[in-house]
Amino acid sequence: MKKIVIIGDSGHSKVVADLIHSNEDMSVIAKLDDRYDDVNESEGVTKGPISYLRQLLQDEPSTCVVFGIGSNAVRKKLLNELELPRTSFISLIHPTAVISPSAVIGLGTVVMPRVVVNADAKIGDHTILNTGSIIEHDCKVADYAHISPQAIIAGGVVVGEGTHIGAGASVIPMRTVGDWATVGAGAAVVSDIPSNVTAVGVPAKEIRKEGI
Repeated sequence: MKKIVIIGDSGHSKVVADLIHSNEDMSVIAKLDDRYDDVNESEGVTKGPISYLRQLLQDEPSTCVVFGIGSNAVRKKLLNELELPRTSFISLIHPTAVISPSAVIGLGTVVMPRVVVNADAKIGDHTILNTGSIIEHDCKVADYAHISPQAIIAGGVVVGEGTHIGAGASVIPMRTVGDWATVGAGAAVVSDIPSNVTAVGVPAKEIRKEGI
């Protein structure tokens, strides 16, 4: 039985916990969040501040870690602060997801129910592939990205680091969405989207530039 610590205890952590529970060989032993000042136990799960992680890993060296945090920027920030070995993190794939044998899923990435990842797609570390999203053949999705529910990323698309593709959005083949960009819900990306911008609409158009 793989013991897993979830970093974060809010909305996204709930679906990450459900994903873990869907795998019979995994269990959640702790949810750590800095809204907790003290360490306590609730329904068999330890809850406490993120700083308690080192004690948990010292006590149980085989424990795996995953982020239950929806914010792409916060996941990256915490990863840098924690300074854990890359191999401390586990990828989670829901049993209903369809993953091509030739696809690559990075460490710390979570793949939710009914996701499809097709041939030779490459998904980075600590990325969220949310419910029902489709990543077509030869796509490259970088670290810390979030592909929202029902979003469709067509063949050969590149999605940059930290980028958020909104619910129900689509990107046509061979387009690039830059780093730390946001594509609004329901948008249709038919041309490249630069880094650090928000783009919305059909077709998607830039409405503002933004920092990380």
